[in-house]
Amino acid sequence: MGSEPQGILAERPKEGKRQEKIGVVTSNKMQKSVVVTVGTQVRHPLYKRVVRRSKNFLVHDEKGECKVGDTVRIRETRPLSRRKRWRVVQVIAKAAQLAPVPEGTT
Repeated sequence: MGSEPQGILAERPKEGKRQEKIGVVTSNKMQKSVVVTVGTQVRHPLYKRVVRRSKNFLVHDEKGECKVGDTVRIRETRPLSRRKRWRVVQVIAKAAQLAPVPEGTT
């Protein structure tokens, strides 16, 4: 009885280790969803040269705060739809905003 945890931690269900990845938002044309490209480097098994690989993930963005070019941290979650199994955890860096060019200027 004295060794039982107290408070909020006792009520929280135990969560397994979920994968986390960092990538760049490449599309935000959907509602509450974004496409995140995660790049990795692997050594080619035959030629021993480092090769860049990338993979696109369909990610849930509940608040709709991600813009194209943002760097985000994503975490694996339960299946939310047929292809969506990741969720945005944090926006690490916002994309640089370019000022619009006035129409009268050439």
